[in-house]
Amino acid sequence: MLDGFSFREGSLHVGEVAAAAVANAVGTPTYVYSADAIRAAYRRLDKAFAPLKVRTHYAVKACANLEVCRLLRSLGAGMDVVSGGELERAWLAGTPLEEIAFAGVGKTDEEIRGALDGRFSPLAGTPLVEGRDLTHRGAVGMFNVESSSELERIADIATELGVRARVCIRVNPDVDAKTHEYITTGKEQNKFGIDLPRVRLLFDAYRDHDSVEIIGLHFHIGSLVPRVEPYVRSVEVLNRLIDELQGAGHGIRLLDLGGGWPAAYQEGECPPIEAFADALIPLLEERVREGLQVVTEPGRVLLANAGVLLTRVQHVKLGRSKRFVICDGGMHSLIRPALYQAYHFVWPVDVPQGLAPGTRAETQDFEGLEPSDVVGPICESSDFLARDRQLPPVGRGEVLAVFSAGAYGMSMASNYNDHGRPAEVLVDGDRVRVVNERQTLETMLETERRPREVAIQTLC
Repeated sequence: MLDGFSFREGSLHVGEVAAAAVANAVGTPTYVYSADAIRAAYRRLDKAFAPLKVRTHYAVKACANLEVCRLLRSLGAGMDVVSGGELERAWLAGTPLEEIAFAGVGKTDEEIRGALDGRFSPLAGTPLVEGRDLTHRGAVGMFNVESSSELERIADIATELGVRARVCIRVNPDVDAKTHEYITTGKEQNKFGIDLPRVRLLFDAYRDHDSVEIIGLHFHIGSLVPRVEPYVRSVEVLNRLIDELQGAGHGIRLLDLGGGWPAAYQEGECPPIEAFADALIPLLEERVREGLQVVTEPGRVLLANAGVLLTRVQHVKLGRSKRFVICDGGMHSLIRPALYQAYHFVWPVDVPQGLAPGTRAETQDFEGLEPSDVVGPICESSDFLARDRQLPPVGRGEVLAVFSAGAYGMSMASNYNDHGRPAEVLVDGDRVRVVNERQTLETMLETERRPREVAIQTLC
């Protein structure tokens, strides 16, 4: 299945629109998102967890585009953010601060102030917020706290500002998520979360604090978690901790299950979201009946398969054993293959009708395919989008679609080798909107145009 994308008479379509027409109108490389696919993924997740009355906070880091955030907000999503910049994006997208969870291990004092009091927003005084009231927007719904040092800073700043900060303690349950080592976050050697003994001490230390209210617990064991069992073990750990904390007189009103729900980059490579929900519902439904609020932070599962990267072939280079299809999109546009050795299905957007795939499987049962590496223009050997793939014949000027690119694609794009970041397009039925213009060289150079002297005070 290709989710919100389909081949019609050999031409890839996004909704009712031909992908080639988008590439011709907007240029390449360009990210294209299907609004219908985003809606379908959100509703599927919502239905799967319905017995737990889950509150969904979209993980903005997956795809931070304002229009994508606005679309998810229109479906009822709150937002999960990991920086002050993402917090401001979520607010600009129409999310009240009380429906935003602020996570991340390295929150600065400036970010904490902005999350507690709009007067300290980095957007204050800029044209982006002209006519909008920052002063009374309130405090963030909750901080997911990663360390005792962070909690101390939040308490001090909240006291300074005369506000009350709501906090969830992120627990490190020491559970192996069995995912790529770069995206596992729930083991004791990872930088994320707080070990169980320190969690108990923090609850005791801040029991009656005037400026901090600890409302619950949070965990996040990794991204693209391929199995249900690590979530089950984590919830079992958290359930025991909740019982212990409640036994000591602490109120636990909220449990944040984090995210990490996988998206299938190839059909059948991971369980569906319903399998995760079905395993967790029996562990939590009694607590929900007793008043516990359950939160999830989906990102990839909503966006990955709702987006493609369109890239145009610049050259085809024949090697001894295979060909290199050299495109204008590469690791600067989509770094996941280089960084995580991630798989993305790649196929031309226009092919003879007999070569139109119906799935994202790496092996396609067609004749006339040729072994190929799909690579980019970057001066790095790690610059590739796909290696050792059997692809139809393609030539200079043809457009390829890199599938499952909606999550952690544009949000991780860079300017390496002075390439501008791609454009972003949102397709809703037959409506096509450029929701982020292609970055120009002029824009990239703007912050370097006027060097300024800085006076440095000499320390004795």
